[in-house]
Order: sequence, then C-alpha cells, then structure tokens
Amino acid sequence: MVLVESDSELSHGDLAPSFELPGADGETYALSDFDGYEALLVVVTCNHCPYAEAKVDELNHLATAYDDLAVVGINPNDAEAYPDDSMARMEERVAAGEIEYTAYLRDESQAVARSYGAVCTPDPFLFERDDDAFRLAFHSRIDDAMNPDEEPSRFEMREAVEALLAGDDIPVEETPSQGCSIKWTDE
Repeated sequence: MVLVESDSELSHGDLAPSFELPGADGETYALSDFDGYEALLVVVTCNHCPYAEAKVDELNHLATAYDDLAVVGINPNDAEAYPDDSMARMEERVAAGEIEYTAYLRDESQAVARSYGAVCTPDPFLFERDDDAFRLAFHSRIDDAMNPDEEPSRFEMREAVEALLAGDDIPVEETPSQGCSIKWTDE
C-alpha cells in the first residue's frame, strides 16, 4: 500500500469528464444518466483499500440522504493483481447491500480515472449542475478522519453537498483526500 494525496488537474468550473461504464448492478451508465440530479459526486474508490473502506458508510449516507445528489463510485484498480477489486466482488457487495451508491462502476481500462486525474482511493469530485452539464465545484476529502481507524469530527463533503444544493457558497476549505495509490495496470 502506497499512501498518496489527491492532486487532480481538474479545476473549479471544468466539465465532468464523460464516461460509459458497466455497473455492479448489471446496467451500463454514462455521465448523461445522472442528468436528473442537481449535483454529482464522483468518487474514484475500490474494495480493498482501508482508506476507501473507511468512507463507505458516509458515501452510503450521502447517496441515500440527498435526493438531488447522485453518488457514483468508480473502481479502476487492476483486478488481476487485486482480486477484491474485481467486478464479481463489486457485484457481491452491491447485492449484499454493503454499497448503496447511486451507481458503482468498473473502469477496467482505467481511462476514466485518468481523465479525472485521480491518484488515490478515495478521490472525490463534487460537480454541480450547470444547465445541461456538470461542472467541478469541490475537490476535497470526504471528512476530516485522515486515517482508517479515526472517527471523523467533521463531515466536510456533507457540508459541501448541503451548501451546493441550497445554492450557497461551499463553507469548507478544500483539503486533498489521501488513500492508497490507484493500482494502475501499467505500473
């Protein structure tokens, strides 16, 4: 496990990179499938990283608590080297109710994770609806617990989502997320 901090080249106002990926529920999802939402939280994540695992409950909460927010998990990790990150394991977790995101997607080619500039799991990107597009509003950690065994005292992404949905300025300073490095197939 290599601990890294998020450092995407996406800037505030940038359009969400498009995607079309298979979901753990058997459906295929494109960015346009979330057009009915006011906000979109794309989280590059996985099944085996303890940093990503520590955020599953909060991501499930975000996905179920806000009707106008889509929470989309994207797992790009090399499943051959890390079998826990395989589509089969993702499907098991969704079927068991462990993952309750709006969609949990498999990025086998890793092209989508690269287009977002993701470097770690979890790496969250919060986008706001701007007419017919999603634009980056907040790229930061999910909460202030930076180690898997810590309990958060502040749910920063939740605060950002609530402000965004209310049409207010986000009252949280961006702090890079940290977690395991993405397990690229070419490294």
